Amino acid sequence: MLFNYRYSGNSQVYSNATSAGISFAPDTHRDPTFFVGKLHKKIAFREAISALHDVVVSDLRFKPKDKTAYKEWAAQQESLWLAEYMNQYDEKAADARIEALRGELKDIAAEKDKVMGPFYKARKQYFDFLYQKDRDAWFVLDPVITVHPDEMFFECFSQDESTYGKLSASYNVFKEVNEFECGTTNIDYSAALYNEFQKIRDYKETDFKIDPGGFQVQTSQEELYHEVKIDLPDSWVRGFLQVSSAMTLPAASFDLHPMDVYNFCSWLRRFKEKKGPRSIRFILEPGKPVRAVFEPWNHEIVCARSLYTGPQRREIRIWGRRRMLILERLIPIARKFTVHLTGNGLPSFYVADLGDMQFTLGLSGWTTNDWSRAGQFDLMAPRAAVDDAAKLKVMEDLKTRWMAKPATIAGATGLDKATVLGALGIYTQAGKVIYDLHTGLYRLRELSREPLPLDQLRFSNPQEESANKYIKEGKVSVAETDIPGVGLQLKGNVQLTQRVYHPVITIDGDERLSEGHCDCSFFGTNKLYKGPCEHMLALRIAHSESKAVK
Repeated sequence: MLFNYRYSGNSQVYSNATSAGISFAPDTHRDPTFFVGKLHKKIAFREAISALHDVVVSDLRFKPKDKTAYKEWAAQQESLWLAEYMNQYDEKAADARIEALRGELKDIAAEKDKVMGPFYKARKQYFDFLYQKDRDAWFVLDPVITVHPDEMFFECFSQDESTYGKLSASYNVFKEVNEFECGTTNIDYSAALYNEFQKIRDYKETDFKIDPGGFQVQTSQEELYHEVKIDLPDSWVRGFLQVSSAMTLPAASFDLHPMDVYNFCSWLRRFKEKKGPRSIRFILEPGKPVRAVFEPWNHEIVCARSLYTGPQRREIRIWGRRRMLILERLIPIARKFTVHLTGNGLPSFYVADLGDMQFTLGLSGWTTNDWSRAGQFDLMAPRAAVDDAAKLKVMEDLKTRWMAKPATIAGATGLDKATVLGALGIYTQAGKVIYDLHTGLYRLRELSREPLPLDQLRFSNPQEESANKYIKEGKVSVAETDIPGVGLQLKGNVQLTQRVYHPVITIDGDERLSEGHCDCSFFGTNKLYKGPCEHMLALRIAHSESKAVK
């Protein structure tokens, strides 16, 4: 998917003995979004924005070793071994033949170096130059920034698309706010800019600017603008949309003291596992300290400062734990870390409370399980058939507030909460709304200035397609039971030619699929790691349609 950005100049940080300034160049193709102020929490902001950079450049995918040199050596040795074998009964002849072959190989290598040497040298110099002078050619470093009436926030993805980062900064981070215009834009965020961030000091006045003048397009200043065309993979955009859906899932939540997070990171730094399982097993017992067991060593870290206040005992395993090292830089400035675990092998979120800032780190189920391909979390989010008039009401109300809770929107529009949640879920999947995990608010955030091509980013998958097919063919029966304090339990049968399936799902008060079970092979293999199976989806769709008829 091709995104066209146009920036007014380049983002930069200037610094001298008494002052510093941060100036972001926004995308001039988008509606004017700007902010001008002076930083108050300088060191905390520097560390937080630097941790966001660590998310951007993170890539923990397996990288096989380069065996080119070894294969060349093996090919040379093969000739020598063959000659030695063929002449094993004549040592002198073998030695002579080996020496002759060695001479020939040296001549060939010398000739190859002579011909290809300048190319190899130039190639190395080119990539060295890129890494040192234009590191942006190695990384895509253009995060999304949104200015709201109460805060601004940056969002980004890692290179391997398994880690999501979001930095929210309230206006208390600034001691002087001159002017701002709410909206969403992309900013020019270069690698060199990261290096300049490290020069921010507490004793220097630091100006922070998303340049409003960048939107004044004048022919005489045309050279100040530069076009950037970034061909982002569909998976990157789809992953952004999945994160918000995953944030709305029911989760076991608890607070960790910064020293507990330090102990986690310290263990991961000191020890490197050589075999599986590479997981952390969180043991959560009501009223007792959180315990974390690091496998395969079965080393238990007791978080004595952090009590679990949930209603029932739970044991949850997560994988891809080395991505938690991104939180290291935040430990000295964090008050606490709030952890949200959605289930075994499901996404986890870590919200660092930095006072007037919040840093959210979202991790997929495991490192190679990126946000877009494996987990269909939107299928577990609130889903409802919402007519266009209701969707328009919800969006118009949200545009006047910029952020709100579903109950607030329902009260203002006269719609029921389920309809509002369904509309917000649709807008979330279209990239127009984001769920704010630490406040529980839905916020307006246009991921792209143009409507996203939902035919390419479509959330429908084979499971959802099959579910709708079963509904149309009348193969689904459903019965509901209201369980106090838990939600609505749906049981039913999906009558197919070969057999009958018996799915069971639980819908909580926020219209989310909180629990599920089925006797099909898809659920037996994946549980809910890859979203609900087609039979659970059919059960949910059938129930929604029966409610609409009533």
